[in-house]
Amino acid sequence: MTIHWCGTGLSAIPGLRRLIEAGHDVVVWNRTVEKARGAVGHLTTDIQAFDPDALAQALRLDDVVVSMLPGDWHVPLAEICIAAGAHFVSSSYISPEMKALNGRAEMAGVALVNEVGLDPGIDHIFAHALVADYRAHPGFDPKNTVSFTSYCGGIPKETNAFRYKFSWSPLGVLRALKSPSRSIRAFSVLDVTRPWHAITSYTAPLPVPETFEVYPNRDSLPFIEAYGFDEAWPVREFVRGTIRLGGWAEAWKGIFAEIETLEGEEGEARLKEMSDRLWEENAYDDDEPDRVVLFVRFTSEHDGVAVYDKTWTLDAYGDARGTAMARLVSVTVALAVEAVLAREITPGVCAAPADPKLVTRWLDVIDTQAQHMQCVDHLAWRKPDQTEKA
Repeated sequence: MTIHWCGTGLSAIPGLRRLIEAGHDVVVWNRTVEKARGAVGHLTTDIQAFDPDALAQALRLDDVVVSMLPGDWHVPLAEICIAAGAHFVSSSYISPEMKALNGRAEMAGVALVNEVGLDPGIDHIFAHALVADYRAHPGFDPKNTVSFTSYCGGIPKETNAFRYKFSWSPLGVLRALKSPSRSIRAFSVLDVTRPWHAITSYTAPLPVPETFEVYPNRDSLPFIEAYGFDEAWPVREFVRGTIRLGGWAEAWKGIFAEIETLEGEEGEARLKEMSDRLWEENAYDDDEPDRVVLFVRFTSEHDGVAVYDKTWTLDAYGDARGTAMARLVSVTVALAVEAVLAREITPGVCAAPADPKLVTRWLDVIDTQAQHMQCVDHLAWRKPDQTEKA
């Protein structure tokens, strides 16, 4: 079985290295061969010019295609995989078009695995671990009120006045600021048209606590079911969001104000101009370390008393192995590839697995990619009727 790794951008190298050093048969496909040779030539010489027809001809039964290409390539590559009886892996969110391939993939015995990067990806693994742990906890009760928050972000390790730095084109970040979000706050759905309308403060449970700014992004609601919550559980809060350094909103307020005014083709052209300027002024310097932080928390209350409260914390920064972002995205992708090759993921369209065996194994590997990773238990459980002796 051959792994066909498509794309050798900034987030690809550590995961690719893991698979090659493990002895897997890997072919690298890239739109520009010379760029790929510069990026991964020290790892492999089996580099091909990316062409979907050539890839389709090369695929054999049970091969795996990894797409580290732009998102509009994912569905076409997944369709090629279905036709060839090969599997597909990407770190991107499952689009409606990808989800629509589920029936065909199941019939073909093909796994189309998505959402196995950092966010989405590691955040899912943390969530599955917490929900499973809660269900096994002595304080579990289906009538308990539960809350869930997940905040992730790439931030500069060395703080700058702009409170942010870019690893690649800022255009995607700017477009995301125009996107609405849905989450749950105080038992009700919270619809937000712009992220900066819902910025709150968050103190992270790191060895030395830090205070960040956070806001909800995308639509959190489908993940209530995806994370295994029972439909009957009362949910006080459910948020999947983005984390930024303190002072980010103040540093970016001029950008927020301008984005509010941009519409249509002229607006998109202006976004491109803004992106070019921000890249020139706030891109990472060569060998400058980045930082990634992720905090996933699950809490449960019984009659107003907390019975479960744990947070998975992750703090990673760039080092000799590569950037933190590249390690956490691509090594998690590599874990998914290995699970597919071992037939540990069933056919169909799926995201990061909830299987306890895989969750435990992936957590062990992810831990090696971060400078700090810990599950913090915020309280010692006590029975609701237990009282302290005088």
